[in-house]
Amino acid sequence: MRQMRPDLTIFLTILFITILVWVLRGLGILTFLPGIVIWILLLLTIGSGVFSGIQGTRR
Repeated sequence: MRQMRPDLTIFLTILFITILVWVLRGLGILTFLPGIVIWILLLLTIGSGVFSGIQGTRR
């Protein structure tokens, strides 16, 4: 079995957390979280995705 690159693993983890928080907040379970948390998670996801994409072209 081929192991994933660490940068790809970080991207997928942040993406999963972002989707999970977004869905749970939409369902009304995490309503106490401010909207800035969603924005920070989205920016982290985009940033780590760009970084992972750049690292993927270097190998």
